[in-house]
Amino acid sequence: MAKVHPTEPQVSGPCSMNSAGKETFTIWMKSLVCHTNGCTVFDSKGQIVYRVENYDTKGSSEVHLMNLHGHVLFTVLKKKLQILGCWNGYRGNFTSRKEEKPSFQVKKCCRILRGDPVCEVRVGFDKYFMVSLGRKKQGFKIVNSGGDIIAEVKQKLLPTGMVLGDDVLTLEIEPSIDQALTVALVLVYGLMNRRL
Repeated sequence: MAKVHPTEPQVSGPCSMNSAGKETFTIWMKSLVCHTNGCTVFDSKGQIVYRVENYDTKGSSEVHLMNLHGHVLFTVLKKKLQILGCWNGYRGNFTSRKEEKPSFQVKKCCRILRGDPVCEVRVGFDKYFMVSLGRKKQGFKIVNSGGDIIAEVKQKLLPTGMVLGDDVLTLEIEPSIDQALTVALVLVYGLMNRRL
């Protein structure tokens, strides 16, 4: 039976940042809990590191990114009355304190040409973009304002070249990038496309 996780082990733990090298994750766009929506994220050793259990309907307006033990790392909320779509992400389990500023904000962009950003991401004063890899390719990349790729999501390929289903993706994150934050951004992309 083929393994879900990458075959090249890398030195990494469930820490939030990695400075050793590019980290590869496998995202399974399914919940481990029966009859719920969500996703499960495996590290390069095949261990579960992040999970989303959405007991509500797909496209929920509130979703929680958790670690393996159920500790909430990010709460993602969809802002109401936004034409194109806007999501705010808060570290930890968000309580509705109005004065709390989001850790990140994702706004859907109006796309005119292929290769245009799908979303604009703000993390503090930093600006990033999610850019689609094209209509036929399943996936996208996250780039900084200078155009450098910091993370890329694409359909999972086995070493034999066989493509796994639409619900199995590979996430590659550059070193020194907050992994939990990057997974939260991937989560927002899944919410936009009604995959969660």
